[in-house]
Amino acid sequence: MDSLLIIKSIIMGIVEGLTEFLPISSTGHLILAGSLLNFVGDKMKVFEIVIQAGAIFAVMWEYRAPIARVLGGLGSDPKAQRFMVNLIVAFMPAAILGFLFNKKIKAVLFAPVPVALAFIIGGFVIMWVERRARAQQGAARIETVDDMTMVDAFKIGCAQAFALIPGTSRSGATIMGGMLFGLSRKAATEFSFFLAIPTLLAATVYSLYKERALLSAADVPMFAAGTIAAFLSAFLCVRWLLRYISSHTFNAFAWYRIVFGLLILLTAFTGWVTWAD
Repeated sequence: MDSLLIIKSIIMGIVEGLTEFLPISSTGHLILAGSLLNFVGDKMKVFEIVIQAGAIFAVMWEYRAPIARVLGGLGSDPKAQRFMVNLIVAFMPAAILGFLFNKKIKAVLFAPVPVALAFIIGGFVIMWVERRARAQQGAARIETVDDMTMVDAFKIGCAQAFALIPGTSRSGATIMGGMLFGLSRKAATEFSFFLAIPTLLAATVYSLYKERALLSAADVPMFAAGTIAAFLSAFLCVRWLLRYISSHTFNAFAWYRIVFGLLILLTAFTGWVTWAD
């Protein structure tokens, strides 16, 4: 295996882990990083999806105790049963729409300029949601994920479906959707973490199965390096984010999205950077 390819895989894994759970779009950053590193092609698109598993394993490790309680209580604990039902309900909208339109989305929107536009629009949406939350000046209707109803879960699932558009951000869509529908910032963030587990694991398994003809045993070191890098960087990012949101809004991420999106558009239209599709 080419050592340069391993280095690129590690860089991509770090990008995935640092951006998966922040409202700044991991897919968008991977597309842009892949373009800069010339890490492109059908196999690399599969790689970008598969290394999400590393980020998910980081969340599963961080929340291993609550996950164990939910799984252990499915047979007898109504709270655990309700949480699992909510998770399934929230998972379904993106799963169904992704299955139906994934190929069309990849063909049309997996490119730097559409990603940049999604960055900018998403930034303004975050600022609008934060301004709305500040104007209400009251306690959130739902303070913990255990207080959610099935209707709340379905609404957040519909919000997550917007993340099928590259650059939108799955975590951003679910967190902002959660806050918009009455969840506290902490509850929305934590439910976004939990919802990522079935969503991204399903995407990983589906992508591996569908594109299995592209892969070979020689790809194992590349995929392993990216997945491990994603796990380590995501683990650090999740712990930092939980501390950050206890005393900050998401406005800093909104401004980052807007500035970064404008920079991508500027470099694309001036030709300063030749972005690869």
